[in-house]
Amino acid sequence: MNPSPRPRLLVLASTYPRWANDHEPGFVHELAKRLVDHFEVMVLCPHAPGAATRETLDGVEVVRYRYAPESLERLVNDGGIVTNLRRHPWMLALLPGFLLGQLLALASVVRHRPPAAIHAHWIIPQGFVAALAGTLGLHRSPILVTSHGADLYALGGWLPRKLKQWTLRRCTRATVVSTAMLEPLHSLGMAPAHTSVAPMGVDCRRFAPHPGTPRSPRELLFVGRLVEKKGLRHLLDAMPMVVAKHPGTTLTIAGFGPELEERMAQARHLGIADKVRFLGAVTHDRLPDLYRRVAMLVAPFVPSESGDRDGLGLVSAEALACECPVVTTRIDAVKEVFDGIWPPHCVTPGSPDELAEAICKVLDRHDDAVSWAQEQAIRIRKKHDWSSVSDDYASMLKDLAPPH
Repeated sequence: MNPSPRPRLLVLASTYPRWANDHEPGFVHELAKRLVDHFEVMVLCPHAPGAATRETLDGVEVVRYRYAPESLERLVNDGGIVTNLRRHPWMLALLPGFLLGQLLALASVVRHRPPAAIHAHWIIPQGFVAALAGTLGLHRSPILVTSHGADLYALGGWLPRKLKQWTLRRCTRATVVSTAMLEPLHSLGMAPAHTSVAPMGVDCRRFAPHPGTPRSPRELLFVGRLVEKKGLRHLLDAMPMVVAKHPGTTLTIAGFGPELEERMAQARHLGIADKVRFLGAVTHDRLPDLYRRVAMLVAPFVPSESGDRDGLGLVSAEALACECPVVTTRIDAVKEVFDGIWPPHCVTPGSPDELAEAICKVLDRHDDAVSWAQEQAIRIRKKHDWSSVSDDYASMLKDLAPPH
C-alpha cells in the first residue's frame, strides 16, 4: 500500500462526539473533518459508555482511550470536566487514570505513526499531556494548542496556573477562540508573536434561513448545556415579567446537563411550567429548524463562580446565520461574534430585569429585529463559516509541520 500523500495530524480532545449525530458539542470534530483534505487526521479522545474504542467518522480516524471501568467513564460528558468535578467531587479520583490513559495512548500512537504536528484542544489536560510526552522524548512534533475558555478562565489557583505556564512554554503556537482571551493567555507567558485568534466555525450551508418556515412571534429559544455559565437560571427568572406583558410567550430549551432538575423545579416554583418546554438533548442537525421558527434566541451568558465563562458564544452566530434575532449579555466573548461591538439587545449578565426588558423590546418590534438579524447573517457567513475557519487552521498547521 502506498503511503498517504498527506502529512499526519494528531488531534487531542476531551469533548468529542461519542458517535455519529451525538448531542455532545461537536466543534472539534467539525474542524477535524474539514482538515482531512490537507492531513491524515487522527483524533485521540477519552472513551465513554457505549462508544467504540476505534472508528472512522467523516474521514477522521477516532481512537478513544480507556481510563476507568466503562460505567465510570463519565468525567467528560453531560456538562464538561470543570462542571463535573465541581458538582461531583468523587470524580477527582478519575483524573489520574484520565491523564495516564491519555499519555499512554499518545505514546502508542506516536511510536507507530509519528505525526507531522499535534493539535491539542484545551491547554489542560490535552496541551499538558502533549507537552509532557515531548519532554519525556516520546515525540518531537510541533504542538498547536487551542484554548476554548474553560481551561483559561476556570482553572485558577497556584498549581493550575503553573501547569498552564509550563505547558505553554513547551507548545510551538497557541490560538484562542476570541480576542478577549488573548490577554489572559499572554499573562501566562505565551509570547504574542506565537499566538493568534482563531474561532470555531458555523456550517452556513446547514445554518441558513428557509423561506417556507414561518417565524413565531412569541416563542423564545435557549440553546446550550444546562450549566451555570449559560445563564438559564436568569432567563427563567425573567420569564414571569415577559409573560405579564406578552401572555402568549413560551420558552423552548434545547439542552441537557447537570442543572436540568434544578431548572425544571425553578420553572414550577415560578408558576411558568406551562410556558416552558424542556426538549432535552438536541442533535446538531435539528438546531437549524429551531432557529428558523422561533421569535428569538436568548443567550444569557454569565461568568460562573469558578471563573468559567464562554470563550465565544457560537450559538449566537448559528442563530444569526438562520436570520434569527438574538438577545444576549455583555460578556467579552459576545463582542467577538459582533466584530468588537455590543449588539443592540445586550444586557448586564445575571440581570433578569434587564433581560426581560430586552426580550419585550424585541417582541414589541419583532419585524425590526428580524431585519437586523438578516443584515447580521451576511457578516456571519463571511466571518464564521467553517470553510474560511478551517482554511486558517490548515495554514497554521502546515506552517508548523516539517516538509512532508
